[in-house]
Amino acid sequence: MFTGIIQEVGEIRERIPAGKSMRFSLKAPWMAERLQVGDSVACDGACLTVEKVDPMGFSVCAVPETLSKTTLSFWKGGDPVNLEAALTIQTPMGGHFVLGHVDGVCEVTAVKPTGGEGVELTVQLPAEFLPYCVYKGSLTLSGVSLTVAAVQGDSLRLALIPHTLEATNLSRARAGSRLNFEMDILAKYVERQLGTRGAVVSDPRASGATPLSLENWGYGIP
Repeated sequence: MFTGIIQEVGEIRERIPAGKSMRFSLKAPWMAERLQVGDSVACDGACLTVEKVDPMGFSVCAVPETLSKTTLSFWKGGDPVNLEAALTIQTPMGGHFVLGHVDGVCEVTAVKPTGGEGVELTVQLPAEFLPYCVYKGSLTLSGVSLTVAAVQGDSLRLALIPHTLEATNLSRARAGSRLNFEMDILAKYVERQLGTRGAVVSDPRASGATPLSLENWGYGIP
């Protein structure tokens, strides 16, 4: 689990085909001092397992499922990558709960100055993910925890403050850029709970639950 607070922007040193998978070697000296083989690292938001560590960086492997759901298949030497080590009990919860399970890739449709040193980013999401988006809710883009400033149709607007632009690779985002996105896991659980509750009430035999037992467990039945 992660928080969406980027700790270092690494750099792709090499990509090595491994059958249908792809291995990546990353330059990340700050992260390398703190990692061990087997640790999890969010790389542009995708949770990957560290296979090797050297003084200047580390190596990971992306399987076909990861390559098909993320921008990793397009990584090339020299590309910057947002990096975050796995959450510990000592880690400040500065962002939100991020699993590193990328939902897909969205497209940047506009990047506009905000009048200060920040910018406003507009992205277009696939329609099936829009129900998870709410004003002032959380969204992860390229591993970065961001707050939704507005929901307009199938587009979201997000404000990037100067620190975010300095500390992440989102400063490179332009109209047409493609970014990994992960929806807030809490929204998914709420949807699942509400959907399950409806199914149980309409057919209690499905799970053995009854309106009375659900009420006893704290689920009020209208």
